[in-house]
Amino acid sequence: MLTPHRNTGFAELAEFISDDFCPKGMITPCDIVEASGIGFSCGDYGNAFDGLLEHQYGKFHIYINANRLQHAYTPRARFTIAHELGHYFIDEHRNALKSGKAPSHPSFTNFQSSNIVEREADYFAASLLLPATRVKADVNRRKFNFNLLDELSKKYQTSLMSTAIRFADIGNHPIMVIFSKNGIIEWKWSSKDFPYYHLKNGNRVPETTVAGDFFATKSAFTGTDQIIADDWFQVWDNRYLQKFYEHCIPYAPLNCALSIVWED
Repeated sequence: MLTPHRNTGFAELAEFISDDFCPKGMITPCDIVEASGIGFSCGDYGNAFDGLLEHQYGKFHIYINANRLQHAYTPRARFTIAHELGHYFIDEHRNALKSGKAPSHPSFTNFQSSNIVEREADYFAASLLLPATRVKADVNRRKFNFNLLDELSKKYQTSLMSTAIRFADIGNHPIMVIFSKNGIIEWKWSSKDFPYYHLKNGNRVPETTVAGDFFATKSAFTGTDQIIADDWFQVWDNRYLQKFYEHCIPYAPLNCALSIVWED
C-alpha cells in the first residue's frame, strides 16, 4: 500500500519536476514529455488502456488513447500523461521497464487501479499537476467549501477526484474523499488531521449519506448537504451529532459516486 514516507518522496520528486520544466503557470505534461526526449503518440486504441509507457530499442514512448481521453489537453488526458511520466521519473518503475523485469502494461488512471505501481504513478501525477507550494498559496486563509475544490480543479485543469485527493494531503482544512461503486466503498482518502478514520456499515455505503441516497434512489443529485458524524463514521463517544457536510458527485452510467466530506 502507499505509505506516507513514499507519498512524501513522490510529491517532492513531482514538485521538483514541475518547477524545473514549468516554473510558472499551469503544468503542461506534453511539454515535459517533449523536453525529456520521450516519444509521444495519441491515437485510437479501443478500450485497451488510458495510457502506456513503452521501452524499446533504448527509448521510451508514451501512448495516449484518444478513444477514451478525446485529446491530449483534457483534464483526464493531462492526468494520464502525468501518470505515465510517473512511471518514467520514479526510478524503480523506469528501471524495471528498462531492464525488462517489468513489461509495458496498460494503465487505467485516475485512482481506478488497486495495483500499487499504478497507485504510485497516480499519486505522482496528482502531485505533478497540483504542486504543493502553488496550491497552498491559492488556498491560504480561504474558508473551505466545495467551490474551493472546483476553483482549483479549473485553474489546474485537473479532475475533481485528483484535486480532492491532493487537497486532503496539502490543503488548509481536513477532508475525507470516498469513492463508491454499486453501493460499495472502493476506497477512501483523508487528511492526517481528519477527526475520524473508520467508516460505519463495513464497506457498504450507509443509506443515510448523500451517496447512499443516490444508490438507493438513482437520483443524480449533485450538491452539498449537511449530515452528522454518525451518518458516515463509527463514533464511540457523544459526538455522533457533530455536523459535517457531504458533497456528492454521482455518475449514473457507471453507478458510482465521489463524496467529499468535511466538518462544519
